[in-house]
Amino acid sequence: MSAAGGLRYAYNTNGMTSHRLTDALALLADSGYDGVALTVDVAHHDPFAPGLAARTAALARRLDRLGLAVTVETGARFLLDPRRKHEPTLVTADPAGRARRLAFLRLCADIAADLGGEAVSFWAGVPAPGTDASPGGVAWRHLVEGTRAVVEYAAGRGVTAAFEPEPGMLVQDCADWRRLAAEVPGLRLALDTGHCLVTGALSPPDAVRARARDLGAVAVEDMPRGRHEHRAPGEGDMDLPAVLGALRAVGYTGLVSLELSRDAHRADTLVPAALAALRRAEARAPAETVDTSAGAAPAAAPEGAR
Repeated sequence: MSAAGGLRYAYNTNGMTSHRLTDALALLADSGYDGVALTVDVAHHDPFAPGLAARTAALARRLDRLGLAVTVETGARFLLDPRRKHEPTLVTADPAGRARRLAFLRLCADIAADLGGEAVSFWAGVPAPGTDASPGGVAWRHLVEGTRAVVEYAAGRGVTAAFEPEPGMLVQDCADWRRLAAEVPGLRLALDTGHCLVTGALSPPDAVRARARDLGAVAVEDMPRGRHEHRAPGEGDMDLPAVLGALRAVGYTGLVSLELSRDAHRADTLVPAALAALRRAEARAPAETVDTSAGAAPAAAPEGAR
């Protein structure tokens, strides 16, 4: 597990889909991870399979035995529609589709609450061609309405709702997130620092510093500049020591995860190797001090979370 004062690392189960969930969790624990980013999906903890409550209770016990904290991720590709990737979304034109996505996100908040999770993360989606996607347009209004509903429901379950900007989606960078957060009180940021290399508005460490007090979840996988390709540490253009140093400087204590969904075929070796790379990078992180005195405090693991 993490050394005293160090960052806490997790690995996303969407990069372990060739493993049973029980085996994946054991591999993470044995490798020394502090937690897991659980993508609820057909492969792992299917929320629509029978016996969800009992399965969730059993999973909570296993996480506790293994000493793994958890965040819940909602980016399953074909869970809601086997023929359309990531559909329906909160910006889908069809009201029934938006309602289905919202029901799913509420269910994920329930799972996070029952697991003692640190956060549940979600994103906007891509408006259909021809949809008004301008600020204040129809897609934006749908997104604000759905996001408010998620935040309110999650808060009622004691769960942090963290919204992730995704390149190509209606909310694709920190500036878009800030505009959404201005209309949705209580919304936190799920920052994937690799996405900053794609959208380019802020460097990854600058995004950490700028949004330190809004962070509800963080991912740090590598990416090549300008291309949305999740890569293992050292396989892209990320200055990983600088990013991890910034996270330490701002006092972030939540899980720091890797999302490597296209690398399940090498999870047996990549899971331990990636953690070793993260720890080496953190050891090389430059010392810095960041003033985070204004606004809300940086996100931490909630009281009682595993």
